[in-house]
Amino acid sequence: MQSLEGKVALVTGASSGIGAAVAVALANAGAHVAAGARRTDRLAELAPRVAAGAAGEILPVKLDVADEQSVRDAVATTVEHFGRLDVVVSNAGVMLVGPVQGADTADWTRMVNTNLLGSMYVAHAALPYLLESKGTLVQTSSTAGRSASAGSGAYAATKFGVNAFAEALRQEVTTQGVRVVLIEPGMVDTELASHVTDPTMLAMAEQLYASVRTLRPEDIANAVLYAVTQPGHVAVNELLVRPTDQVA
Repeated sequence: MQSLEGKVALVTGASSGIGAAVAVALANAGAHVAAGARRTDRLAELAPRVAAGAAGEILPVKLDVADEQSVRDAVATTVEHFGRLDVVVSNAGVMLVGPVQGADTADWTRMVNTNLLGSMYVAHAALPYLLESKGTLVQTSSTAGRSASAGSGAYAATKFGVNAFAEALRQEVTTQGVRVVLIEPGMVDTELASHVTDPTMLAMAEQLYASVRTLRPEDIANAVLYAVTQPGHVAVNELLVRPTDQVA
């Protein structure tokens, strides 16, 4: 396994849930981590979660992935502060599910801008530095990126897009030493489901989440750690992680 000590990582969507867990896990493994999010007040809560004596650290960075300039600024801040960039975990996302009929299309725009374009902006801005370091880009998708269902059309479309973009990028850069990793979580106990505004879909989500032993954000952070610490000649390109109780 590769050591992360001295490596530099940027994590998006780090103010809660999977992103926060990944930032802490990378820092505990010895990485210097730029934790990016819109809610910078929450980022201050991450440093105390890094174990005493751990070699890593967390630098809060203001970042809105839907704003391309904000993404570029965050990448620049990371490199200026730490001198390099080895790992990027593109994790920010929103889930505004609901039926197509009667949908508020502003929700579609927000999901496309955050989930899909946001991940593309992050990859584009970080790629020159990852090519230099022969680093790793981790893209967080979803089981919804593999199988769409009624009520999740727009959300699934963004995640199918993330999957397609990750695979195309992988083919472009893998011979240059950059690894592209797609993480597809199933049901995770995070704030994501609380984004749902459609009353029927929210009730369904709450019932579904109550019926299984959901994953914890740390479970996905462990998957990310596994992928990014493999030897340089090993590329773990796709990890589908579901709760044992989740059927679809």
